[in-house]
Amino acid sequence: MSGDKGIAVSRIVVIDDHATFADLLSGALNRETDLQCVGTANTVEAGVALCRELEPDLVVIDYRLPDGDGLQGSERILKVMPSVRIVMLTGDPTSQAMQRAASLGVCGFLPKDGALSVVLEVLRTARQGGFIVGPALMSEMLKPRQPEPSVNPGMTARELEVLQLMSQGFDVVANARTLAISAHTCRGYVKSILSKLNAHSQLEAVATATRLGLVGEGIK
Repeated sequence: MSGDKGIAVSRIVVIDDHATFADLLSGALNRETDLQCVGTANTVEAGVALCRELEPDLVVIDYRLPDGDGLQGSERILKVMPSVRIVMLTGDPTSQAMQRAASLGVCGFLPKDGALSVVLEVLRTARQGGFIVGPALMSEMLKPRQPEPSVNPGMTARELEVLQLMSQGFDVVANARTLAISAHTCRGYVKSILSKLNAHSQLEAVATATRLGLVGEGIK
């Protein structure tokens, strides 16, 4: 739409469960001559309904919401309004989330604690088919991760041996043969390992153990 002086104004819906943040952002948008916040919502469900009702040009959506996440919300919004432009805010970026956002058609992925001027600029330049990642998020994603200090969550020496073999990709039968124990006994160790690492699968257990320095490069 156009403003009183012929300025093209982008109508924006803000979806965020932090009321103070949403109010501050909507107020900032309404102080701009070419941007206007036409409504706010605090859940995925309410946000999708509001977008259906108001048909905005742009949507600013938080990555984490009480009844889902911004990716689910974006997918639902774009399904009914494929031309809307969506900018996602997050304080906890992952490469998987970025890739998913880009594949859905989200136009921007920005840090929630970033500068307002960057958010405003991205809202003005966001376009379908483009994908803008905030420099701070990109730097965070590319930053080398320091391994967490080695922690042993009550593992016995035998469980650590089984865990090390699991990390090398061997199955229970092969691990039992290597350790000269029965497969039944080895499965008992695996079950105990999953419980102690709060994991639901051997793959998840190995990932957690690697992060804690229990296997791989963490073993000294």
